[in-house]
Amino acid sequence: MRSARHRADGPATVALAAKELERADALQLLGDGLLAAIDQHAEGAREMGSACAAMLRQRGWDGDDLLADHLEGLIGTGPALTLSPLPVDLEELSNILEGDPVYGGGRIDRRTGEVWPQPAIDYAVEMGDEDESESESSERWLRVECLGSVESYRDMEFFIGAVDDASEAKRLAAAIDGRGAFRRFRDALDAWPEEVDRWYAISEERQRGRARAWLAERGYCVGPTPRA
Repeated sequence: MRSARHRADGPATVALAAKELERADALQLLGDGLLAAIDQHAEGAREMGSACAAMLRQRGWDGDDLLADHLEGLIGTGPALTLSPLPVDLEELSNILEGDPVYGGGRIDRRTGEVWPQPAIDYAVEMGDEDESESESSERWLRVECLGSVESYRDMEFFIGAVDDASEAKRLAAAIDGRGAFRRFRDALDAWPEEVDRWYAISEERQRGRARAWLAERGYCVGPTPRA
């Protein structure tokens, strides 16, 4: 699915959609792929888009209703989205939003949707590849402030709350108590390899939704991404 989304391959996304809907752990990623599929008039895309929107609304995580609105607006079962489209990579945006504050956030190029970490902008200015005054232009750049790891910590709490095994949940809860919580959590999770993939899927999905919500608050929605 990730590969199909990156290629903006609508037919491939539709072919994978039924399985992804059954798993329901990557609805944000699937929904973005279906937006491209609907725009390309891929067979079955509208039906899968409607099903994905319904599941997003039922789940109700940050950004889910926004993506459902976008899908339904494109299908025609809801009002058209009034946000301005920008082909932003939500994973790259979430890395800046919830990354290490030491790196100073970053910016989005309003012309292209490209996400630039602050060190990359500083390097481009230093090397003369970017004019310093242009690098500060609010017309070109959308500033991204780093929000830190608070929401990512809550993701761990959310995950632990959904663990069925009481002893596993207790051990994971102890791991996130105090400094070094993220490292200890990952170390503890290694004792249950079958849970590792589920954790990363949930974590990435929730981060993706938060990045979508952040973007919408500033008047933008994701897409369309040019097809490779």
